[in-house]
Amino acid sequence: MMKFITEEYLRDLYRKEPFDTYKLNEGQRLTPGARQYLSDKGIKMQDDVFQVIKKVSEKEEATVLHEENSKALRKLCCRLKTMEAMFLVTSSEVLNLDIILAQNILSLGRRISNIRHVIEGKAVLESITFRPCTGIDLTCCMTEINDCFEVTDFHLSLERSKEILKLHYLRCEIRELIYDVLEAYDGKNEDLGNKIIENVNLIINSLSQMVCTTVGGIKCQRKV
Repeated sequence: MMKFITEEYLRDLYRKEPFDTYKLNEGQRLTPGARQYLSDKGIKMQDDVFQVIKKVSEKEEATVLHEENSKALRKLCCRLKTMEAMFLVTSSEVLNLDIILAQNILSLGRRISNIRHVIEGKAVLESITFRPCTGIDLTCCMTEINDCFEVTDFHLSLERSKEILKLHYLRCEIRELIYDVLEAYDGKNEDLGNKIIENVNLIINSLSQMVCTTVGGIKCQRKV
């Protein structure tokens, strides 16, 4: 049987002990006068309180997610600045050994700078010139692929071992960058994140070509 809660009942209840929330039990309903009384007094129904708590909780969760995403983006920018410095240092170290190689390394370093500026909202992604070779063509140059060959202690005995190892080190460092990009754009603006990863893959594959050229092999050594 439905029980109606009247305005008079609520007035008596409030006089005995003031309250700021009211909960209807199962089988109870408010009369129009009772509902108006609660509204005039600023007394919330408990269901309304739950809704407010839910909205506050959702807002707090969104704030936390935004802060975490901002931290991930700042971390990514710091990582990119470190990479820019590494490319500058490497270019300086090989300048007296191979000026063309040094210039190519500087060019890739500028691509790293461009990515950072895009993340900071200061630029748009620039296209990277890529010359296909027998091992890496235009269909796969923007994807994540394995090294053409493994760089080992064997390469220490080669005439250009310093350049080979420095290029390989850069390639290893920048490959880790992909996971920072994935973390920063997880669940947010993933299209931009994917484009950045494509650019990073282009840089990695360009470094692979530079390693191959520096080793001096004529035949492609990529293992398929």
